[in-house]
Amino acid sequence: MQLDDAFAQAAHIPDGALYPDRWASKAHDFRAALGARASLGVSYGPSPRQVYDLFVPEGTAQGTLVFVHGGYWLRNDRSSWSHLAAGAVARGWSVAMVQYDLCPQVSIAEITGQIASAVTQLARATGGPISLTGHSAGGQLVARMLAPGVLDADVSARIKAVVPIAPVADLRPLLQTSMNDAFEMDIADAEAESPVLQPTPLHPVTVWVGSAERPALLEQAKALAAAWDTKCVVEDGLHHFDIIDALEDPQSDMVRFLTS
Repeated sequence: MQLDDAFAQAAHIPDGALYPDRWASKAHDFRAALGARASLGVSYGPSPRQVYDLFVPEGTAQGTLVFVHGGYWLRNDRSSWSHLAAGAVARGWSVAMVQYDLCPQVSIAEITGQIASAVTQLARATGGPISLTGHSAGGQLVARMLAPGVLDADVSARIKAVVPIAPVADLRPLLQTSMNDAFEMDIADAEAESPVLQPTPLHPVTVWVGSAERPALLEQAKALAAAWDTKCVVEDGLHHFDIIDALEDPQSDMVRFLTS
C-alpha cells in the first residue's frame, strides 16, 4: 500500500530486529528483581488479554503511572516493557503495564474502551494522582483518554500528567496502509480515534519524540502538540525504539514530568 513504508520502523533502525529480545530480557530481569512487589496478570475485563501487571514501590505509593504499549494495535503484550517501570517505581510511584485485545479481533475504538476500563479500575483501587504514558499506538490510546466522555469525570480529575511518546496521533493516513486490512477503518472511524482532532485537553500534556523518528510519526507528534497548544520535546538523535528508554531513569525529564 502507498504508505506502508512511511509507518515501518524496524527496517529503518540500526539493529532494529534485535530490540524485542532486548526488551523482553530486561523486562524479565526487572520482574525477578522486584519479587513480591510485582502483581502479574491482574484482570480488568472479560477477555484473557485484558490484564495488567502492577509494580509497586517500597512504602506507600505516591501515585500510579499507567503505561500502554505499542505495536500498531496488532502485536505485543505487557511482558516486554516491565523495565520501563523502573524510573517511576524508584520515585515512589506504582506502575501498571496495561495489555489489551488486538486487531482484527477488536476495533481500535474497542481498544480505547478497554484502556478506559483499565484506568478506571486502577483509579478505584489506588489513591493519589494518576499519570498516563504510552508508546506509538499506546501514545494514541493514552491521548484518547483525554477526550470528553472517555473517562468518568471523577477518574479524569485524578490525572496529573500525560506523555504520548512518538504517538500515532492521526489515524487517517493508516487508511492508505495494508494494516487497515486488520483495522477495517473507514474515514469516520479514523477521525473518531485521532487525538489530533480532539478538543484541547485541560490536563498537563507533553508530547515526546526523537529527532531520528520516521518522518511520518515525527510530524504527527509535532502536529498533536500544535493542535493541543502544548510542548513537544524532540530528543536529539533518538528513534522510535530508544525514545522510551527515559522511562527507566528516575532522573529523566520524562519521568520527572510524570511523577513530580
